[in-house]
Amino acid sequence: MEVIKTKIDGVVIIEPKVFKDARGYFFESFSQREFEEKVRKINFVQDNESMSSYGVMRGLHF
Repeated sequence: MEVIKTKIDGVVIIEPKVFKDARGYFFESFSQREFEEKVRKINFVQDNESMSSYGVMRGLHF
């Protein structure tokens, strides 16, 4: 996660790290640990997003 400061005090832009290949992409759109290290304390744990191309089978990770 990259945090970019803006001209407005207290407003930041958060850009996730995107992992992409021919099968699709995956990124962690939010990490509480990283957000608190880089911005401020917050009570929101994690959010992920992925996209798979047609015919790609994904397995569950535990």
